[in-house]
Amino acid sequence: MNKAMRNPLMYTLFLIPTFIGIILFFIYPVINAAFYSFTDWNGIAKTYNFTGFANYTKAMSQSAFWVSVRNNGFFILFSVFIQVPLIILFSLLIANVKKLKGLYKTAVFMPSVMSTAVIGILWGFIYEPDIGLFNHVLGLFGIEKIYWLSDRSWAMISILITNAWQWTGFYIVMVLAAIISIPKELDEAAMIDGATGFQRAMRITMPLIMPIVSVVIMLSIAGAMKAADIIIVMTKGGPAGSTEVMATYMLKHSITSFKYGYGNSIAVLIFIFTLIITALYQVLVARRTERIEY
Repeated sequence: MNKAMRNPLMYTLFLIPTFIGIILFFIYPVINAAFYSFTDWNGIAKTYNFTGFANYTKAMSQSAFWVSVRNNGFFILFSVFIQVPLIILFSLLIANVKKLKGLYKTAVFMPSVMSTAVIGILWGFIYEPDIGLFNHVLGLFGIEKIYWLSDRSWAMISILITNAWQWTGFYIVMVLAAIISIPKELDEAAMIDGATGFQRAMRITMPLIMPIVSVVIMLSIAGAMKAADIIIVMTKGGPAGSTEVMATYMLKHSITSFKYGYGNSIAVLIFIFTLIITALYQVLVARRTERIEY
């Protein structure tokens, strides 16, 4: 067995299935989407015409497209500046719980394994104007009911809260794993020196978990750029396109309107925007987060 594993051919045989999977499910779809983005194909006909950059020019000139780009920006900002700090806070709190820690970890992780359709319907009842939980609580304080999903002023923030509720637990488990892996001797030494819990969290725990926090931010950005399912379930991009994101805008035109070529140009733009944002994050932020070894 050892002799066989020293043979480079064995490694090649193990790698071939992975390479085939990458080619079939990543490289080919990207090339295919890029190709059809330069055509007027409707997704059904056997023939199509090459239109050059017409689809891209059309997208850039559509105000609805830029609204969807703005909404993806809202997803990113909410994830990075509100969701991630909450993830860190809850992770620190759960890590310091003495009893029922497993129960808390299971409770926060549960929404991540639930179907998005179920979550969308559940939160739809919570946001319901007449019998929903939120408006019932507001009514106790004499506040007028809010049309959470049909008011342009509230629809986007309602989607963001629901999406954060679904995925926060997944990231909490990741950060918790990083916190638990920190040697207890470091925390105990700080306690002997008289450091408070807050000081230990800020001076010891936070610096040591920054690499995994950087990964969480990266995953949050990627998730924000491909967000679609929760919007389709809850608002379908409404009211009046106020919750439309690039992914739902793409689906609306490529599938519903049979503008497959145009839809593929949107898909390519999503890919390019995601690549640019993640590259900027890597250059400006992630590289400054050194790998911690202890």
